[in-house]
Amino acid sequence: MQDIIPQKPPASSLDLLIMVGSILLIAFITHFIISQVYKHVLPRVKKTHLVWDEALLSSIIQPLKWVVWILALSFSVQNTVVYLQWSATGAFFSSIRHLCIAFFMLIFFLKFIGYMENAYTTGKKSEKGRYDKTTVRAVCQISRVAALLITSIIYLQTQSINLSAILAFGGAGGLIVGLAAQDLLANFFGGLMIYLDRPFSVGEWIRSSDREIEGTVEQIGWRLTKIRTFDKRLLYVPNGLFSKICVENPSRMTNRRIKTKVGIRYDDASKMYNVVTEVEAMLKEHDEIDNEKFMMVRFDEFANSSLNFIIYCFTRTTDWAKYMTVQQDVYLKTIEIIEKHGAEIAFPTRVLHFDGPQPIEGR
Repeated sequence: MQDIIPQKPPASSLDLLIMVGSILLIAFITHFIISQVYKHVLPRVKKTHLVWDEALLSSIIQPLKWVVWILALSFSVQNTVVYLQWSATGAFFSSIRHLCIAFFMLIFFLKFIGYMENAYTTGKKSEKGRYDKTTVRAVCQISRVAALLITSIIYLQTQSINLSAILAFGGAGGLIVGLAAQDLLANFFGGLMIYLDRPFSVGEWIRSSDREIEGTVEQIGWRLTKIRTFDKRLLYVPNGLFSKICVENPSRMTNRRIKTKVGIRYDDASKMYNVVTEVEAMLKEHDEIDNEKFMMVRFDEFANSSLNFIIYCFTRTTDWAKYMTVQQDVYLKTIEIIEKHGAEIAFPTRVLHFDGPQPIEGR
């Protein structure tokens, strides 16, 4: 590229205009060719089942066009500077050119990573369900940091900066920052453990009995996790907290449990066996009750006002609304069975027994 800048200044202003015009014309032609190639190649790329090729083409087109014009303008300015013999200004524009190229390289990397993240979390690749969204976002965030470091190193090398001194300073500075930002580092490593262990993912319902935390996970960041509570409030939880508390993930349950006690009157004690037997048979025949899981209907307790039996089973569904419908159906059918056998559901009662009328003695 340095050949574009003449070692000797142009003989006249006309030579300078011809040179600058030639550079701008080449930039315009290059811009036109890039646009036409993109216009004709993109429809073919979209027909493939791959994601990276479309992501690469869509991400590189705009930064590439900008780089072409940055090079053209910077070389035009430098040729003008050489003609005017302003060497210091020429070095300045050379540094600006390198900075712009590094910047647009970073833009390309970020756009490519963002396109891939979108494809694997909300795009066509996410429909196959083979990719964990939390892991994809973690990899993309790490890739963004790596892209920033790579472009920074490339730019520093173009400026002939001693990277060894910077790395040595970074080591000492990192120790100081680590001591001063222990909570921040705890949250960072807490987020890293969430990505590695995956106790929960975006979109899952979690709760903790140790803290008042319950809701749906909306975003897992490096410092904190966003949870939407069931009353639609947004809860921000530092990631370091998850290493100190127990977290329950109801979204990963395989079944929902029905567990309740039903009481009948002491007067209906002779009907208990038939009621319990028929309720258990009803559960075994119920389409929404999982017969492969543990199931039990047994006479359980002599209570103060009733004889209680326990109903213990699991539904096939884990959806809360559907579970409530199934549970309601089981309860109503239990009531029908109790009434069918001439028994009644007990309620708290108190019976007072008198031996007989007692005479009132006069004074």
